[in-house]
Amino acid sequence: MIKEAIILAGGLGTRLQTVVSDLPKSLALVNGKPFLHYLFVYLKKYGIEKIILSTGYLSEKVKAQFGEEYLGIKVLYSNEETPLGTGGGIRLAMEKCSSGHVLAMNGDSIFQIELDKFFEKHLSGSADATLALRKVADASRYGTIELEANRIISFKEKAITTSGAALINGGIYLLRKKTFMAITDPKMSFSIENDFFARNAANLWLQAFRSDNYFIDIGIPEDFERAQTELKQFQ
Repeated sequence: MIKEAIILAGGLGTRLQTVVSDLPKSLALVNGKPFLHYLFVYLKKYGIEKIILSTGYLSEKVKAQFGEEYLGIKVLYSNEETPLGTGGGIRLAMEKCSSGHVLAMNGDSIFQIELDKFFEKHLSGSADATLALRKVADASRYGTIELEANRIISFKEKAITTSGAALINGGIYLLRKKTFMAITDPKMSFSIENDFFARNAANLWLQAFRSDNYFIDIGIPEDFERAQTELKQFQ
């Protein structure tokens, strides 16, 4: 079973500047607790024992908040000296992972999938990566995904996504470490969404894990405010 996870915790939160101006987005306070707290609570429920926080912007504030252990979970840090993008950040943090399959997730959203079933599905097959997907009523803020049975075959960037209901990337991934490390460049900044998943969809086995469980992305002020009420159930 998976016991370690990477969380991307270095986002600037450009669209949240009106409500959070002096913190990384992952530290934005929700009911008096940093948003990352809710991800730790979620991961602890499924037996995660080690979390690697991928940091960049105001990294010292993240480390001051979580230290070397939080909620009984060991905490390590992978700090980007220069911005590496979501893919580069995961790649750098992956060097601190010991298992052959790595759980990685965004630090500004929470998607309450059943991780035990997610792990089981990924580890029982030969997928290079398994992505948690969710159908949303309005996909205009997100890139969307096209499936062929259980395989992800294409991605549409959010710039060209039309409004309406669609499947989106929920920001939780299980990655085959050997594959990811082999076809990515340690010196390059890259997006895991566009430069790894979308670019390699035709050549890799990208597996879909669909869930309708609770999802929120605090990337805009309206949803950040909504989180103040909705996340009380997960404290």
